[in-house]
Amino acid sequence: MLSQKTTLPNAASALPGRSTPLPTDQVHFVTGRPLKGPHPEGFETAVFGMGCFWGVERKFWSLPGVWVTAVGYSGGITPNPTYEETCTGLTGQTEVVQVVFNPAEISYAELLKTFWEGHDPTQGMRQGNDVGSTYRSAIYYLDDEQKAQAEASRDAYQGALTRAGRGEITTEITATGPFYFAEGYHQGYLAKNPEGYCGIGGTGVVCPIGVGVTA
Repeated sequence: MLSQKTTLPNAASALPGRSTPLPTDQVHFVTGRPLKGPHPEGFETAVFGMGCFWGVERKFWSLPGVWVTAVGYSGGITPNPTYEETCTGLTGQTEVVQVVFNPAEISYAELLKTFWEGHDPTQGMRQGNDVGSTYRSAIYYLDDEQKAQAEASRDAYQGALTRAGRGEITTEITATGPFYFAEGYHQGYLAKNPEGYCGIGGTGVVCPIGVGVTA
């Protein structure tokens, strides 16, 4: 089972999924804003995978300038997967957070800083005690500018990690594919369940990008 969970499936071995989206919340539990839009004109979207999406979502909804967040699945093969299906490792999907933000208030670079410092991007198919391909570190960019910033930030953070004696970044950086909204009980989970599990933690190494911080 462990090898199944940490090895990405191919089209032949992936679960079939379904053609219809899973039922989910319509508005964010904390902000009351619509999860699926419409969003204000000029706002932008980012997609990040950092491990268990419960704790990741809270990191981003707490940032000034973030309009709304939603948890879901992306980066894999199986369409509209359930949570239980993703946990088998047979969907190829990553637990991710979709972040809709106002670029006049917070930049994509600042979101990247939160991404790198908010988890350990050197762990491969895991994050802490959460093991499996669904917990892999990932940035799914929406355009060429996001791609360039993501790759530059990775290189900058690798330099900081290396100087601190840490390992190599394993983060997947690739163009975004379909985003499948997770089930309603996952949305805003740690606001609905304040004592709930949060398995993510950073390296303690400062990322020298985003807000002019130097390593």
